[in-house]
Formats: sequence, C-alpha cells, structure tokens
Amino acid sequence: MSHVVQIEYCTQCRWLPRAAWLAQELLTTFEAELAELSLRPGTGGVFVVRVDDEVVWDRKEQGFPEPTAVKRLVRDRVAPGRSLGHSDGTA
Repeated sequence: MSHVVQIEYCTQCRWLPRAAWLAQELLTTFEAELAELSLRPGTGGVFVVRVDDEVVWDRKEQGFPEPTAVKRLVRDRVAPGRSLGHSDGTA
C-alpha cells in the first residue's frame, strides 16, 4: 500500500527549509512506501506532519521534532516492524 505524507509549515516563520529537509529525510528513508509527500504552506506557527491524514507530529503540542522521532512515527504507519537501523536506537 502506498501512503501520503504531508508537512504543513508556517510561511510567516520561514520554516520552509526545515520542512523541505524533513521531507528529504522521509523520502530517502521511505521511497518504496510513499506514493506522495507534499509541503503545505500555512500560517500561525504551524508545523504539522500527517500520514494518510492522521496527525503524527504537531509542533504546538510537541515542539520541533527530531528527524529520527518522525521517522519512527512514519515507519510505524507505513512499514511496521521495519528496522530503521541506528535511528531505532535513539528513542
């Protein structure tokens, strides 16, 4: 099954580079599992990561994510049981 990831970021805060970097990390890690990864401009300090329309990370509640944390959350939804190598060891 192919999955869709969306990263919504605040344009007012200039968080596009952070969102693009995280997108690159996710696309590199899950290239076979993802059908699409989109960047969605927003405002008001938003930085939200969704997998198949489910919020897996919200900056307003959890702060800025470490890429390994987001990778684990995405993995749990798109490829459960798959090892992320060293990323699994930094929980």
